[in-house]
Amino acid sequence: MLVKETGTCDRDSFILESVEAQVFMVGPQVTLNKIPRLDTTNASVDIDLIGIAKNNSNTRSGSAAVAFMSLNSMENLLKAEFFNTSDNTSVKTMMSTVISATLPKTTNKQLTKPVNFTLKHIREFVSGGNMSCVYWNITEWIVDGCSVLDTNSSYTVCSCVHLSTFALIMQTSSTAPEDDHLMKVLNLVAVSVGLVFNSLALLTFGFCRWKPGVNNVARINLCISLLSAHLLFLLTQQFLTHIKPDQMLCNVLSRFLHFLFLSCFVWMFIEAVLLYICVKNLSQISSRQRTVLSSRFLIVIGYVIALVIVGVSVGLFPEGYDSDKCWIKLNLIWSFLGPVCVILAINTIFFISIIISLNSTLSKLNAEVSRMKQIFFCRRMFFKTLAQFVVLGCPWILGFFTESSKVVKILFLILNSQQGTFIFLIYCLLNNEVRQQYVKWMRALFPGLELKTIKDAPKKH
Repeated sequence: MLVKETGTCDRDSFILESVEAQVFMVGPQVTLNKIPRLDTTNASVDIDLIGIAKNNSNTRSGSAAVAFMSLNSMENLLKAEFFNTSDNTSVKTMMSTVISATLPKTTNKQLTKPVNFTLKHIREFVSGGNMSCVYWNITEWIVDGCSVLDTNSSYTVCSCVHLSTFALIMQTSSTAPEDDHLMKVLNLVAVSVGLVFNSLALLTFGFCRWKPGVNNVARINLCISLLSAHLLFLLTQQFLTHIKPDQMLCNVLSRFLHFLFLSCFVWMFIEAVLLYICVKNLSQISSRQRTVLSSRFLIVIGYVIALVIVGVSVGLFPEGYDSDKCWIKLNLIWSFLGPVCVILAINTIFFISIIISLNSTLSKLNAEVSRMKQIFFCRRMFFKTLAQFVVLGCPWILGFFTESSKVVKILFLILNSQQGTFIFLIYCLLNNEVRQQYVKWMRALFPGLELKTIKDAPKKH
């Protein structure tokens, strides 16, 4: 319907939610040497329409027209699984939108030259993957008459000797090495252990009696964010094959994971600030946290910053979330890595300042018996600061180097999954008052159990 009679040349186009189309027409008096490239958002085509029109010069019209269409979301129906190859063990991934090219109202449809299609990759390119330019033949994808001219990480150029409905499919090896299976098992076990201790820490913060000046708001919300993020990520990866077909659900989960992990880092930053204030005011540790930063203010900072970043990311790049891995695409990954790098850098500065401050405080203390508690407190605070920096900073710094070494990848996985475990160890198990409450709870649950608190223990002279 869009093809019109013309003496020279003409073009038309339209864009709908499900299809983009470009139509180009040439007539007997065309003066062009070649027609311009026809483009859609994710594909383009180069075709010798002038030569085809010359082949039609003996017909009544002496003209030719080409219609080029990009069928959005059609790759979810004409899936890569319909591409039958000799290697049925390989993983096939649809790497482009489905496109279609025809010659409407053209009598002689014989091509004078192969047609070249440039297809933009809609999913992440895997190094070593085998690209195939395919066309739809009734019930399956086949490669007859099509070949790959050029490819890189962003696009692939296909050449075909006929017109039809085309797509780009990547094949990767599905032979999962034993190491990958072990990594999956290690990930499942490590994250599960971390979730258990994270839950114990959260229950401790919620039910233990703390001194009036102790503010656990940051630690409680850090535990909540870590628990939610790691649990959702673990469940998403375990059931990924069932989630992927539902793109809407996958996109919602990826955006929620983006928000939760960003919240984790914001709460890590808040905890670093509170620890810095605590060390700077050792003599008034029980009161300064509460007066400097209120709980409501902390909660607003902890969640609103992450919500704003995710909101801006979704607004600017709504297609920036991967429906295959339910995570962020490479073109949007810096909306996560950017804030993470900034927070890690600031936390490192805080860590150095805290170490310097603790050393200064320790050097000013007199070697008197009355000061032993202060010395013990400073050393304990130094250990907690060091451990906290390792847990909250080191694993994500190692994340930038996981591709270079299997050992680094395993170390990153273990440390990152055990953040809740270290929080429980440092702030609960190594806290004398909390241990005493644990003993009381154990006595209440098991009346006949002989347990001694610090106060009950015999004193050595």
